[in-house]
Amino acid sequence: MTSRRNFLTIAGAASLGLAPTFQIARAQSKKLRFGVGPFLPSAEDTKKSFTPIFAHLAKQLGAADFDLQVSTDWAGLAVAMGSGQLDCAWMGPWGYIIANNATDCQAVATVKYDDKATYQAIIIARPDLKVSKFPDDTRGKSIAFADLGSTSGWLIPTFYAQEVWKINPKSFWQYREGSSHPANEIAVQEGQVDLATDYDRNRNAMISSGRIKAESVPIVWTSDPLPNDAIAVPKTASAEVSAQVQSILASLTPDEAKALLPNRYTGFVKSNHKMYDVIEKAGIAVGRIKAKA
Repeated sequence: MTSRRNFLTIAGAASLGLAPTFQIARAQSKKLRFGVGPFLPSAEDTKKSFTPIFAHLAKQLGAADFDLQVSTDWAGLAVAMGSGQLDCAWMGPWGYIIANNATDCQAVATVKYDDKATYQAIIIARPDLKVSKFPDDTRGKSIAFADLGSTSGWLIPTFYAQEVWKINPKSFWQYREGSSHPANEIAVQEGQVDLATDYDRNRNAMISSGRIKAESVPIVWTSDPLPNDAIAVPKTASAEVSAQVQSILASLTPDEAKALLPNRYTGFVKSNHKMYDVIEKAGIAVGRIKAKA
């Protein structure tokens, strides 16, 4: 809760009182407020890597200026969107569903990574931990889940535990939660924990950057494909603005994507809420959200 309050305090500094509805007619005189989740090891790294694409979006929308804030946890973006402090956000899939369930914000685009609009949740283990059958061979071992707002780090493994493996993760393992994805990888590599949740994109990026070694964090479980991160706009955004944001992102050329996006992100596809059905159903199944009437 402290981290979310801190994020909202920072984000709130960009506006006075309740945020006005974002309309194209105002764009040239309005400072657009963008948000992004904690994708990289530090907020500074994340902001540096994601600023170019939001600068491009602001320019194409004709905005006078923009502000980009990095949430310290995945659910923080949902809270900020719900309080009217964001005009657009790059959200993890579960964070988007939480925000949609609470505020009816809408996905307009899904990011591509290595030209794919999907990714997979994974569980990694210490290399000396012999796992022939998962999760059976890991009973009683220590495991680190990510924070409650993470799709691959909390929602999906929790859903699989309940619906597929038929176990209670908090009694089956020595369970803890709340870590970031990079922290989970490092904790396993350094032997601080036996197992940890993550997603394939993060593991691949950390291997490429030399932060971890592939052999020190072997994968012992992989989920079915999941939709990549969503670009979402608030309920108050007009249909015209939503379509414009969607068009700007989906029309990026390969060269533009390479120049504007973090490494290995290759553009966007047009999207909508239906693409995230699998995430929404998992959230309902584990009791974190309620089905809409």
